[in-house]
Amino acid sequence: MYLLLAAHADGAAIQRVSPAGKATADARVVSASELPDVVHELEAQRPRWVWLRTQDWYPALLAAGVELERCHDLALCGAILAHSEFTAHTNYALNAEKLTQDDGSQPPRALQPPAPPAEQGALFEDPGPRQAQAGLEELRTEFAAQQHALVQAPADKQKRLQLLLAAESATAMIAAEMQHSGVPWREQLHEEILAGHLGPRPPAGHRPAKLEALCAELRSILKSPNLNPDSPQDLMRALHRNGIEVKSTRQWELQESSHPVIEPLLAYKKLSRLHTANGWAWLDTWVRDGRFRPEYVVGGVVSGRWASRGGGALQIPRNIRGAVHADPGHKLIVADASQLEPRVLVALAQDTKMAEAARGKDLYAGIAAQGFGGDRAKAKIALLGAIYGATTGESGRLMPQLARTYPRAVGFVEQAARDGEAGRTVTSRLGRSSPPPSQGWLRSQRSTTAEEQRRADSLARSRGRFTRNFVVQGSAADWASCWLAELRRRLRTLRAEGSPSGELVFFLHDEVMVHAPDDAVDACIRAIEESANAAKELLFGAIPVEFPVSIAVVDSYDKAK
Repeated sequence: MYLLLAAHADGAAIQRVSPAGKATADARVVSASELPDVVHELEAQRPRWVWLRTQDWYPALLAAGVELERCHDLALCGAILAHSEFTAHTNYALNAEKLTQDDGSQPPRALQPPAPPAEQGALFEDPGPRQAQAGLEELRTEFAAQQHALVQAPADKQKRLQLLLAAESATAMIAAEMQHSGVPWREQLHEEILAGHLGPRPPAGHRPAKLEALCAELRSILKSPNLNPDSPQDLMRALHRNGIEVKSTRQWELQESSHPVIEPLLAYKKLSRLHTANGWAWLDTWVRDGRFRPEYVVGGVVSGRWASRGGGALQIPRNIRGAVHADPGHKLIVADASQLEPRVLVALAQDTKMAEAARGKDLYAGIAAQGFGGDRAKAKIALLGAIYGATTGESGRLMPQLARTYPRAVGFVEQAARDGEAGRTVTSRLGRSSPPPSQGWLRSQRSTTAEEQRRADSLARSRGRFTRNFVVQGSAADWASCWLAELRRRLRTLRAEGSPSGELVFFLHDEVMVHAPDDAVDACIRAIEESANAAKELLFGAIPVEFPVSIAVVDSYDKAK
């Protein structure tokens, strides 16, 4: 059963619709105060809630104590359908900027699928302001259009795309639930970590004591009494005045110099990052009542990976992970999908020999034994170079050996690179496609001079590196979404059966964290491992490729690795 939930002048409107999006009952209008109770009552019928954006409705319902089983997020699903290669032939995709239905009606701007990012995009970028809410009629029209586009996908790809839409919507609910639950965070431990690295908490607007001491040392060595080491321009001028001819203040470039200022400068930069990114101001802003509650952005990256809006949830640095601490009587279960992207490549390419190398062992060690004389480091450099397009240096030198040993795996990413260089798109296992080339890129390929041709070739190779990685990273994101969704389902089942269960509190690309009572740890571990295997079979079927998950049961996050 599908239930539309839309904004209404009097609160909210709820309407039952068919799988094709046709209304099968009159709309029910409820006030905002009544909504949680009404939704809770209807949830007993196990509907799939259809709304524009999960973040518009679900956080408030969670705050009222209402947890839902499933939904269909029109904004997330629309973005996939509008740009997927599987639905590229449909009116939904062809008219992505101005959807026109069979009856000639046009949804409002709020329901038009967003354009895909121009390229890879920043990993933690803010996707920008949200669009306005929409009414029941607009939602019904949009849902019908999406369902119509889905059934027009080729038969062999329709189920995959349907799985992607369900997983994407499920992860939107998971993101809201994790924001509601929060990451267990000990503020006192965080304070102690900061004091140990930076010194006592300084007055607002002042540097901590250890940073101030390093600043004084830098000023003395560089003979610049007014130096502001936090200003790249000021710092560059001071370095140049002292004969340190660097083009940037990046760590790798500074390390090439033997000047005595380099060591304290690198120490200053490291502590400054801690102070600005996760210092006292961050702690005051983002941690409340023993929980860190960031806002996650599902599908915020073009490959399907998540981003976050504020708080830096997806980049908790190692030096403060000790503050992520389980509650009394609980444990943190940190599960990491080992070597996920290389194993996804094995499955995508159906490379039997590489699958044998990974069976029951470390993938890189297996590859090393088969083709690199047992040198695991070389095997890792070669395989990651194939995935990320590093064709120069050591990786480029090792590539021929990798290609001879595993022609199917290397051939798969090479074809994805050629597609990108030619301006074509590539698609993840479940149907998320890379963005098409920009108009500027297309114009660059119509070069008329030798210089323009060199630039065009460089841009083509760059896009090839992007598509080479996209097809693997995007498929890994597909797997991770299914892993998350299946794990959520299993944890909910444990609770429904009256068994002790944990809750998902953190997710990072190929890693999940479950906060569980001591007596639920074993059941949660089984759920994590079984969900990983289920995700593999959902994506690839019963294939002889392993997707192992390494698990650590710890009191604090810093002990997980």
